[in-house]
Amino acid sequence: MLSRLMRRRIAAFERAYDYPMDYAREILSAGPRALLAFGRVRALVRYRRGLPRDAWYAAKLAATKAEDCGPCTQIVVTFAEREGVAPAVLRAALAGDERGMGEAAALGYRFAEAVLAHDVAADALREAVARRWGQQGLVSLAFAIAGSRIFPTVKYALGHAKACTHVTVDGSAVPVLRRAA
Repeated sequence: MLSRLMRRRIAAFERAYDYPMDYAREILSAGPRALLAFGRVRALVRYRRGLPRDAWYAAKLAATKAEDCGPCTQIVVTFAEREGVAPAVLRAALAGDERGMGEAAALGYRFAEAVLAHDVAADALREAVARRWGQQGLVSLAFAIAGSRIFPTVKYALGHAKACTHVTVDGSAVPVLRRAA
């Protein structure tokens, strides 16, 4: 019964977001408890307090791009579009163009990239984030960065990730700049 309900929810998500969920079906094949455990990640991935959506999504895109999963990057763009993030901000984040993102998004993006690279620049950026958005904003960015890496990693481990070459923003294909880790 629970498995049937989960399969329906997976299918509904696929229809709503035009996003392949084969990996979720594979997790479910290990048992409903496996999918329920994986589903708990959603709370981490969705947490956003004290932080503008542009900065949050720019950080999520930096982290997702670092994992090189095209469908995962696309779903982040789709969520961002549905929440009203401007296409220009999304295109700039995909291209790594900080000037085109706007100040808030660029700070979130730069912080994510520094954290992912374990760069000492993360220290100064962390302070800038905390000054601007407080502890809630900093925690929101930390969760966005870490959470955005979980889905691509699980998908690659299960053999369901696809390399990211382009993503659709506002109906047009956009190349994705992926920096070497």
